[in-house]
Amino acid sequence: MIKGVDVSAYQPTEFTTDGMSFALVKATEGRTWTNSRQSEQAAHARARGLVVGFYHLLWPGDIAAQARYFVTECDSIEGDLLACDWENTNEGTHASHHEKDAFLKEVKRLRPHHRVLLYCNRDFWLNIDTTGYKADGLWIADYDAEPGHPRIKASWLIHQYTDRPLDTDVARFDDRAAMSGWAKSEE
Repeated sequence: MIKGVDVSAYQPTEFTTDGMSFALVKATEGRTWTNSRQSEQAAHARARGLVVGFYHLLWPGDIAAQARYFVTECDSIEGDLLACDWENTNEGTHASHHEKDAFLKEVKRLRPHHRVLLYCNRDFWLNIDTTGYKADGLWIADYDAEPGHPRIKASWLIHQYTDRPLDTDVARFDDRAAMSGWAKSEE
């Protein structure tokens, strides 16, 4: 397994990359919010040879517009990962599982040469999702589990296991090159 980090506008543009193989950067939220640091955060990760991905915090409603907003506003290049962050918004709402599925499918349609992932926490996966749809892979958050051992039965690709000092993850790849090759390959 390899280790990675995910960052948002709360983190500096030059975050720690020591021992990391990948970085996932928050790009957008809803239909109007964009991370003003995403370009610099991605450039920082790329300069260190990390696999890069971007994610969008999904809000309920107008899913097609959110997908278009995400792919237009994120600073991705071909071979970057794209992810749907499916959790509660700061207003305590969340998109339905049908909206989550529609968003993942629309992003994949708009960016067919990118791998598209679903990010959610263990509670959402076990208690809110009824479809199990995760596009090209599941990025699961479970802080009460050992790294690489989230407490779910479903196949997962990335496990976010802590938020201290940063959101830190492990991915099921032998090395950075394997993850990069998978990210750049088409199904």
